[in-house]
Amino acid sequence: MSVQKKVQDDEDLLARLGYRQEFKRDFSRLELAGLSFSIVGVVQSIAAVLLFSIPYGGLVGMVWGWFVCCCFLVVVALAMAELGSAAPTAGGLYYWTFTFSSPKYRKLLSWLIGYVNTAAYIAGVASVAWGTATQIMAAANIGSDGQFVATNGQTYGAFCAVLVVQATAAGLATKVIARLQYFYVFLNIALFLAVIIALPVATPRILHNSTSFAFRTFENTSGWPNGYAFILSFLAPAWTVAGFDTSVHISEEARNAPRAVPFAILSATILSSILGWIVNIVLAFYIGNDLDAITSNPIGQPMATIFFNSVGKNGTLAIWAFMVITLWMTGTDYLIAGSRQLFAFSRDHGLPFSRLLYSINPQTQTPVNAVVFLASLALLLGLLSFAGPLAISAVFTMSIVAQYICFTTPIIARWVGGQKFVPGPFSLGIMSAPVAFIASAYMLFMIVVFLFPAIPNPDSHSMNYTVVVLGGTLLLSLAYYFFPKYGGRHWFVGPVETIRDMDSEGIEKFKNAD
Repeated sequence: MSVQKKVQDDEDLLARLGYRQEFKRDFSRLELAGLSFSIVGVVQSIAAVLLFSIPYGGLVGMVWGWFVCCCFLVVVALAMAELGSAAPTAGGLYYWTFTFSSPKYRKLLSWLIGYVNTAAYIAGVASVAWGTATQIMAAANIGSDGQFVATNGQTYGAFCAVLVVQATAAGLATKVIARLQYFYVFLNIALFLAVIIALPVATPRILHNSTSFAFRTFENTSGWPNGYAFILSFLAPAWTVAGFDTSVHISEEARNAPRAVPFAILSATILSSILGWIVNIVLAFYIGNDLDAITSNPIGQPMATIFFNSVGKNGTLAIWAFMVITLWMTGTDYLIAGSRQLFAFSRDHGLPFSRLLYSINPQTQTPVNAVVFLASLALLLGLLSFAGPLAISAVFTMSIVAQYICFTTPIIARWVGGQKFVPGPFSLGIMSAPVAFIASAYMLFMIVVFLFPAIPNPDSHSMNYTVVVLGGTLLLSLAYYFFPKYGGRHWFVGPVETIRDMDSEGIEKFKNAD
């Protein structure tokens, strides 16, 4: 099938979903999968959350917590891939929620999921940018032989700079963004190989761990009971192997979207789960036996400390430069996907300033306004860092909790909403129901887990601000929806049909396509 025919088929499918084609379909299947894989960013993402992983079970949490959690994540990916194949549109989660929910509740549920998904992207963009900033500060500490220790204000300054550069790159033309994915994937694979080769070769013998120590050492310094601490170790894989909906939001820029979207979701999830497990195993063998020294080192980043102990200052700085670059790329791709979510929700008149956000830049043919708006909101969310060292961890957990709420709702709605589901080219058949049940049960359980504080008996500095930020998002969106006379319930109708805006020739072409 020619590229032109595939694009025409995609446009016809999008028209059946109610939308006219506004983006250029410049993403191939491999490029879309590359974007999903780059967003996961295995090594650099593990580095960003390792500080939150080691206290919850030590090496057992790192290795086996990753393995157990990723088994569930693959099931979630299967459920999401099936929905993405059936209805590949940039609206994604809130669109599916409206389509599959009961007519009595569909408008409200679609509205809430649209806002929670927006909040998830704000938190996700902020968390990746913050991780990038802390890694830059870790490099500065290593380069100054420990003389430079970043203040919170300096880290926030780097965080702002990272977001500005990411927003600039995220506003590029779709064709440029698509082609860059090959380079991004190459760097990610190269970084993975560098880690798994350099650590075994260069780590001093005294820091080598036995197989028994690497796979069985359980150290819980969190203050929670051991079993619960092990579950909390799921934060690292859940935050790393995430963003199952990112390729869905790019689907209106992809060719042969009903097949490209599930391929991207599943290939990125399975490959990242395997590569991430290998990285954690290698770290467990060459981390040494003093985990407290790793987490409390002045460098401030456990992964950087591990490298420093193994390959020295210069080797660490060389690897860390690629770590920063690849994590920056992860955040840029995540910002790109999130901007499409904002664009789609604004297209359906769901967000304030929808007229401004539902805009395609004439030069780049991308939603530049949505990119800038999302980055600006992430900048504001980063101010949580001034509330205390544990407060910013809420940005990481919030991105997961908000995503899981958004993933679970349409998966459940498909089975209880009473609406007809027409599967796409990727279908699980008789396995659809058990996959949906396991995926939903896992995510609902983890939502509750990640709303708990990082340590028992928290104070104002150590409480889990996920409840505050996410709860505030839900309350404000509900207040906006039910506001007398001007609230969303008076004018929000769910997904609109922009296909009606086509000229008579376009409408006739759409009808003939049936």
